[in-house]
Amino acid sequence: MSSDLTSHLAEQLDWHWTRQLRPRLDGLTDDEYFFEPVPGCWTLRRDGPRMIPDFAYPPPQPEPFTTIAWRMAHVIVGVLAARTHAHFGGPPADYLSWEYATDADTGLRQLDDAYRGWMAGVRGLDDADLAKPCGPAEGPWADAPMTALILHINREVIHHGAEIALLRDLYVHTTTKEH
Repeated sequence: MSSDLTSHLAEQLDWHWTRQLRPRLDGLTDDEYFFEPVPGCWTLRRDGPRMIPDFAYPPPQPEPFTTIAWRMAHVIVGVLAARTHAHFGGPPADYLSWEYATDADTGLRQLDDAYRGWMAGVRGLDDADLAKPCGPAEGPWADAPMTALILHINREVIHHGAEIALLRDLYVHTTTKEH
């Protein structure tokens, strides 16, 4: 049973998702999904039958610019799906074994699924759950209460969603003759 705090935490992200982010992603094309506006972008690249994200640790400096595909994969896997698995019993999800989308439509379906899974888990929390430490699956967040992790996830989705929206604007204003 959700508490008032649970409702507020869920509604913060859901308001942004339903009124701003998700409508901005309608009609996303494959060209936009893989658009590399600058040389050396990190993206998803084909490796045999699979797609893999560009990655290096530590990352080069300055950190590479990333495509919509890369940013969506980060939100899908690292921000939402891995957390849904760790905290709410969702399917396993990690960067190394994920079946990354080869096109925008599949990426959007994965994003929608990851969002639904996370939100269902959050909406099922009560006050006691929100106060519990996140646990070892969260590394530096292990001792933080679940409330802090949810607020962090909200920030991550809002932040990266805004970047993705901006990349769509950049695409339309740099690749078409008519604006």
